[in-house]
Amino acid sequence: MSGKTISSDTAVQVALINNRGLQASFAELGLSSGDLWEVAMGPVPTVGVSVSGIAGDVTRTLEATLINSLLDLATSRSRTEIGEIRFRQAELAALAESIALAVETRQAWIEAVGAFEAAALVAEAKGTAEASSELASQLGRTGAMNRADQAREYAFSAELAGEEAEARLEAQLAKQRLIRLMGLWGSDVTVYVPDALPPLPGSPRTASDIERLALTNRVDLASGRLELEAVAREYRLTGQTYMISDVELGAGLEIERENSETDKGPVLDIDFEIPLYDTGGLVSKRGQMAYLKAANTLAQQAIDARSEARMAHKAVTGRHAVARHWRDEVLPLRGEIDEEALKSYSGMITSTFELIEDARDGLEAQLGAAEAKRDYWLAETMVTAAIWGGEVSPSAGEGDDE
Repeated sequence: MSGKTISSDTAVQVALINNRGLQASFAELGLSSGDLWEVAMGPVPTVGVSVSGIAGDVTRTLEATLINSLLDLATSRSRTEIGEIRFRQAELAALAESIALAVETRQAWIEAVGAFEAAALVAEAKGTAEASSELASQLGRTGAMNRADQAREYAFSAELAGEEAEARLEAQLAKQRLIRLMGLWGSDVTVYVPDALPPLPGSPRTASDIERLALTNRVDLASGRLELEAVAREYRLTGQTYMISDVELGAGLEIERENSETDKGPVLDIDFEIPLYDTGGLVSKRGQMAYLKAANTLAQQAIDARSEARMAHKAVTGRHAVARHWRDEVLPLRGEIDEEALKSYSGMITSTFELIEDARDGLEAQLGAAEAKRDYWLAETMVTAAIWGGEVSPSAGEGDDE
């Protein structure tokens, strides 16, 4: 790994292998499997009686011990089923952390490469400015350029030197963040990232049915379904009545039963169905509330997933349009302006001050285009997060030497 230039895919693979936090999550998964095994095996029925006191006390002790043993045997199957559900939830939690780490690492790679690309643009402008300053110094010695114009050239070069140092620092910090997520240390940190992000694709690489994909694939929704199943098994809710959409339940639809019949509203085209069980036979109010809590939590998760998917789709298509505008409209115009400005300056039509202003505007246009391209690729990563889930921040910005 040391001394190599890494792609975003390589960065993600290394992070998934090396990240200690993720390894801790998989260790937790191993503990969950151990708990499931203990539940499946169950306690060994034993009868232990302490012969002390009067005979009546001994009889009650013996009776209580036998009852507890029989209850353990009678409920072992349901406890095993619930244990299996909890283990599957632990698997999904580990998967969610893996997805979150993968997306965050890809974001960090994009931030680092984008920062180095911006630093390279500033360095290129600085090199041009230094050549202009040297020319200004020579012209000043011959009297062909006054001191004010010379000072403008020197100031422009000095400002760009400061901006280059700032850009290099931002790139180094962004790369350090990437290295941290990859779990590298020691000599392994001597890795490189590309000088520029990939070109903008012709069209956004995202599915138009992202909302359906999110409802089908998100791990948090799968875990929510399992939670509902666990509650149903825990309180032995076997009378599943019908399926209701998340939007209906999330909107607070009142479910009314008359003569064992249930009325419900229409289901949306993009449907995420939540099973409803008949809780009328439950004596325990706690069981009813536990089921309603799980059902409404799942409904809200589905509504949030829909919203995140729509936002991700709008963001990636919008960012692509903005980046394409910078690439196809702004940069060609700036290139034409710079070319004409240089011709005018060479023909002594415009002043040094005007040429510097045009150069400054040209650099800002290039940086704007690079930033727009970076934002598009960051939006691409959020599409993955919206479809598969995982707690991921929208973007980040920190990071080492190229």
